[in-house]
Amino acid sequence: MFRKHFKVQKKFYFPLMFPNKIQIRVRYGETDQMGVVYHGNYVQYLEMGRIEWLRQFGISYKKMEENGIKLPVISIGVNYKKSAAYDDLITVVTRLKKTPSVKIEFEYEILNDKGDLLTEAETTLAFIDMHTNKPIRCPQYLLDQLEVND
Repeated sequence: MFRKHFKVQKKFYFPLMFPNKIQIRVRYGETDQMGVVYHGNYVQYLEMGRIEWLRQFGISYKKMEENGIKLPVISIGVNYKKSAAYDDLITVVTRLKKTPSVKIEFEYEILNDKGDLLTEAETTLAFIDMHTNKPIRCPQYLLDQLEVND
């Protein structure tokens, strides 16, 4: 699913599109009657990965909203490989799929503490002007941060 390099904007490459890793301890309430993480909870893990991916560039959803931009999920795909269970320590690896335009696309891997692949996923979010409720281009400050951190 993940490629080693992506060519973007003619002048530079983003190695592995800025991977970010977070660790999460599975809570009892996130599991179902079978003792494994309920499938819908993986979406929250993806969101946590995205939030921290943005934070590594000094950007938060809160700041974006204060600047009049919302970022709703418009597409999500999840491929479950193995289950996580209560008290497992999982790692969410989040990567940018390509240079943002009016939308931003992420790829994810969720691994257990042995490094086994539990889940692969992709999300697409749209940059939306909160006042007009219409799509807008990716904010320049985010593009600038991506270029600076290359």
